[in-house]
Amino acid sequence: METSRQDLGELSDIAAVAALQPVDGLSLVDIGCGPGLVARELCARGATVLAVEPDPIQAAKNREAAPVPGLTFAEGAAQKLPLAAQSVDGVFFFRSLHHVPLAEMDAALTEAARVLKPATGFLCVVEPAMTGTHFPVMRPFNDETIVRTAAQAALARTARRLFASEALYRYTQHPRYETFEAMVARVTGQTFNNIKREDVETAQVRALFAAGRRADGAYVFDQPLLLNLYRNVI
Repeated sequence: METSRQDLGELSDIAAVAALQPVDGLSLVDIGCGPGLVARELCARGATVLAVEPDPIQAAKNREAAPVPGLTFAEGAAQKLPLAAQSVDGVFFFRSLHHVPLAEMDAALTEAARVLKPATGFLCVVEPAMTGTHFPVMRPFNDETIVRTAAQAALARTARRLFASEALYRYTQHPRYETFEAMVARVTGQTFNNIKREDVETAQVRALFAAGRRADGAYVFDQPLLLNLYRNVI
C-alpha cells in the first residue's frame, strides 16, 4: 500500500522540482520530453539536459528548434537511452511514464537507474492523478485509466526495488481553456496520440467541459499531479 503523499500545493512542474531538488550544475535527462518545455526551464536554472523524445514527428520538430544553451535533443526510447552507465545526476519522466508501452515500463525504470550516478543520482517521476475535474473531461475520448494505473504499479514494483529511498508528493495545476474549440485544438494537435475531432466534439464532452466555466468566461479544471522522487541506486 502506498504511503501518504506530502501536498506541495499549487505549483508548476519546474517549481515542484525546485522545491525538492536544486538542478544548477547537474546533468539531467528528460524522458518523453515532448516539445521540451520543462527541459528548457531546467536549462534556464543552470542544468545541462538531454531531452529524449520517442515520437518521430515531435523529435523532428525538436531537431529544427532554435538552440538553447545546455539543451540537447535526441530521438529514442526510454528503455534504451544513448548514455553511458552511471553518467548523469538526474532522470525525469514528466507525464511520460504512462506513455511507455505497458510491457516496457519496468525496463524504462531499470534503464533510468542504469544511467544514474549511484551515490548522488535521483529519479523524478511525475504522473497525472485520476482525480480532480480535468480527468473526467478527457476520459471519454482519451481514457488513460489502464496506462496510468500500470505506471503506478511499475513504480511500486520496480522503482522501489532499484532505489534505497522513495519520497512521495502531490501538487495541483489548473488547466485553462478560453473556449471549447481551444480545448479541441489542443488535444487533437498532439502527434503522439490519434485523438480525432469527432471523438471530442460530443454532447457528453461538451457537458463535462461546460461545468468548468468560471465567472470570467474561461473554463478551468483541477489536475492533481503525483510526484515520486527516488534516490540512492541500489
